Amino acid sequence: MKEIKAILAAYDAIDFTEKQAALATVVRVEGSSYRRIGARMLVVDDGNWVGGISGGCLEGDALKRARLAIHNRRPSVVTYDTTDDDAHQIGVGLGCNGIIDVLFTPLDADNKTNSVEILRGLTDSRDIEMLVSVGNQPPPTGENLPKLGDIFSLETFSNTFSDLFGKAENDISAVLNSKKSAVFTYQTDGGAAVKLLFEVLPPVIHLVAFGGNYDVLPLVRLAREIGWRVSVVANIHKLPKPIFDAADYVFDKNAADFPPSDAFTAFVLMAHDYKTDLENLRKSLASNVPYIGLLGPLKRSQKFYDE
Repeated sequence: MKEIKAILAAYDAIDFTEKQAALATVVRVEGSSYRRIGARMLVVDDGNWVGGISGGCLEGDALKRARLAIHNRRPSVVTYDTTDDDAHQIGVGLGCNGIIDVLFTPLDADNKTNSVEILRGLTDSRDIEMLVSVGNQPPPTGENLPKLGDIFSLETFSNTFSDLFGKAENDISAVLNSKKSAVFTYQTDGGAAVKLLFEVLPPVIHLVAFGGNYDVLPLVRLAREIGWRVSVVANIHKLPKPIFDAADYVFDKNAADFPPSDAFTAFVLMAHDYKTDLENLRKSLASNVPYIGLLGPLKRSQKFYDE
């Protein structure tokens, strides 16, 4: 999600009266690769880019391909085969050893349902979302079919292409249950083959740190660096100002409201005061968080558990 937010920020900074852009997306991986399905790279026609689709071995060629997609004003899929030992192959010697399909989609800033705008609508959700991308150009059969480069939320896809959704419904459920993105190809009643990428987008992890000592600030900064949302619960009158600047939210420990939590929230109890940590542990155990971290020696932790 951090990469998506960086792409959104870069996209919003583009002056589309003077520049154009394309989005490169990894839509299939066979074998090993540095990046997974769904890795993205925003490319501006002036050569600037944000994100990445590999460990560095494909980005140079991807710049050229993205500019070509912008020039031609149509999406394309490029297959990179880094399994060959040919010294002239892209990625040789860099440990890729996989086959990677990358979708290059030119972005129309006036189209509020372009790939970046669809991503924008899913970034703040606290539920697992699914993105449906089309990885090939189905032949015309007279059926209602999506086009290469189209991207949809799951709800929009199901409402727009009900027949195709029916064929994919079991696979969609399996992908959501496994929380692992996957690609499937479906044969329509009219004989067309449609390749679809079902990409799982989990919410950003929300880390809640309970404490206001000197060790909270490094934790907050580390969590923000990897793109997590961070809250701090402490005596707000004693908190150093840098914590207010670094955290997304700050809660007074004496307030009646406990920080909001869900299945993608982690609590870390680090007040260093026994009674405070014990009370926070009791409240945390009554919440729905899947992870509770407790800072301190094992003997102290055991005392908590015994009590």
